[in-house]
Amino acid sequence: MQLYRSLFVIMLISLSPLIKGYSQQPQDTIIDGVVAVVGGNMVLKSDIEGQYIQLRSQGVIKGSPSRVRCQILDKLLYMKLLLHQAQVDSIKVTDAQVEAEMDRRMRYFISQAGSPEKLEEYYGKTLLEIKNELKEIIREQMLTEQEEAKITKDITITPSEVKSFYKKIDKDSIPLINAEFEIGLILKQPVIGQEEKQIVINKLKGFKERIAKGDEFSTLAVLYSEDPGSAKQGGELGMFKRGDMRPEFEAASFKLKTPGEVSDIVETEDGFHIIQLIERRGEYINVRHILLQPQVSLANLNKAKVSLDSVVHLLSTKKMKFDEAVIRYSDDPSKNNGGLLVNNANGTTRFEASQLSQLDPKVFFIVDKLKVGEISTPVLMKTERGKQEYRIYYLKDRTNPHRANLENDYARIQQIALDKKKDKVISDWVSLKMTGTYINISDQYKNCEFTRKWIR
Repeated sequence: MQLYRSLFVIMLISLSPLIKGYSQQPQDTIIDGVVAVVGGNMVLKSDIEGQYIQLRSQGVIKGSPSRVRCQILDKLLYMKLLLHQAQVDSIKVTDAQVEAEMDRRMRYFISQAGSPEKLEEYYGKTLLEIKNELKEIIREQMLTEQEEAKITKDITITPSEVKSFYKKIDKDSIPLINAEFEIGLILKQPVIGQEEKQIVINKLKGFKERIAKGDEFSTLAVLYSEDPGSAKQGGELGMFKRGDMRPEFEAASFKLKTPGEVSDIVETEDGFHIIQLIERRGEYINVRHILLQPQVSLANLNKAKVSLDSVVHLLSTKKMKFDEAVIRYSDDPSKNNGGLLVNNANGTTRFEASQLSQLDPKVFFIVDKLKVGEISTPVLMKTERGKQEYRIYYLKDRTNPHRANLENDYARIQQIALDKKKDKVISDWVSLKMTGTYINISDQYKNCEFTRKWIR
């Protein structure tokens, strides 16, 4: 099970547009072709080579190139079997679900690249082209994930099973747990004054006047829009339907009747927009927009800092507990979790140092200097949407590297034991489904040592 999960992680980051990288390196040029068929789904040579090159670039290849390629094919065959069964089971993924997931990943890729321009430069494609190539990849991944979840959804594990599993682990095989941090957060979003809002409203009014006189909406979007995801495309967002966008933005978009019509100024939590209709197709609509975000005044920024300075004083003098301060003062959604940051990689509130650095290097350098129970001074941070806010961090706990034990790492051991149990269920499922599914593998891969008996 763990091997299969690692493949899903790889596939989240190794996208089909990476094929562009092959043309830059002659030794990596691929003559594509069908390597295997599972049900009605093909595995292409480029699927294998794309992941091989990605692994090689990350320096994580272990074993000979041919063996690694066989391992990749082994995992791809499993995924294609999941996809085939999802199709047999009529599992559906809506366009809205695909779009939402695609947008989430695009925001992540842009943040990793540093800017939309750098992402486009890396892939040699526009953001719109990248999104179009991503669409079917994401749809297939979501179908396979749903099928796998369906297979294992009723699998649970009891405390006695966890203890029994732990006792059977060879002492040298007990996982080594790296140093981990448990961190709380209180943030204060500065108030944006009416004067600052009026500045961007006036700018957008000026843009509307220029458009009415003949200026191209798309040109103004490229020059002035503060939406990094769409500005390079002239503000174009691509087809969407009701429920996909901010409610206010969506309402204004669907009020537009004729292509080229421009909306009134619309305020959302992202800022202020003007929107131009491109086309309608039934329940779907495509628009351009220009986004401007009001800047926070220095006075209001300072008020937010002073407010958090007071909170730090209350906490440092023990006049208030951290969880109480979170409820009373924090503007962050994590206040419902006692202010503790949640690690999306494992679903817990614990982060390894490397995970913190990936989350935000600045956060690691802040909390690494704190002792357990200490609070940081207010720190000015910028969100992925470009908004400024002040934050204070609380180091609730820090562990030293150690071998996992039931007392301190029960949740980790429980997850490992549950994964092992799920792995057995999936193994049985694969063996059963293989017998009734058409599987054909190219002769050049028939000497592979697969973990499953794909070749019968």
